[in-house]
Amino acid sequence: MLKLTNVCKTFSPGTVNEKKALEEVSLRLEPGEWATLVGSNGAGKSTLLGAVAGTFYPDRGSVVLGDEDITFWPEHRRSREMGRLFQNPLGGTAPHMTIEENLALAYLRAGRGRGAWFSRIGRADRDFFRRRLAMLDMGLEDRLTQPVGLLSGGQRQALTLLMATMVPPKLLLLDEHTAALDPAAAEKILALTRQVVTENRITTLMVTHNMKQALELGSRTLMMDGGRIVLDIRGEERRKMTVGGLLDQFRARAGRDLDNDRMLLS
Repeated sequence: MLKLTNVCKTFSPGTVNEKKALEEVSLRLEPGEWATLVGSNGAGKSTLLGAVAGTFYPDRGSVVLGDEDITFWPEHRRSREMGRLFQNPLGGTAPHMTIEENLALAYLRAGRGRGAWFSRIGRADRDFFRRRLAMLDMGLEDRLTQPVGLLSGGQRQALTLLMATMVPPKLLLLDEHTAALDPAAAEKILALTRQVVTENRITTLMVTHNMKQALELGSRTLMMDGGRIVLDIRGEERRKMTVGGLLDQFRARAGRDLDNDRMLLS
């Protein structure tokens, strides 16, 4: 479903602020595969998601989604094919618009039919919205006309997850989407994520700082360092892997200890 080949990106080249963010990154995700991605700050995790989402174009390499080369597709065009959640719950919704209006925008944007963007929301669509909101078990199905800005962080992130997957995307990008939430809300969002991704078999790439989550969620774990993927485990090797073993593997592949306190303490 997703194939990256030798993707490179350097920010501010030729200046004192030059930063090689991605170096010859190659990755292949099969349809329905869920890979978790870990690494210290500056390892290139979010930059990799940005290259896939179209936040910027790579200096070299290619990005293929399904059977289409999307390397130079603009971000708005890719948004019809993939969903994305950010660390900040405020990043995925329009706060001054109602819950219904936010859902309508996401629903029409991801529509596959000709002229879908210019369609209108009818009674059947509103009933569909209510059924999907009820799945969140947060009472939002009875608050369709309320501005999203009145919701809590957990509620907004749950709504964003719903918006990103209401029309199942070819690819779902999760960029530490529970990191800014309190533990209870984070657990709720992770459970919803697992349910939505599993039921719809959505190909997913998830960045997390939590080493335990990286081994428990999905079917594959990737680790980045210095703009490269230094570890890629799945199957029996992953099932037997512990957090301590993962740290040992990082040391062996990167040539140094992981020095990210947030990851080590999570």
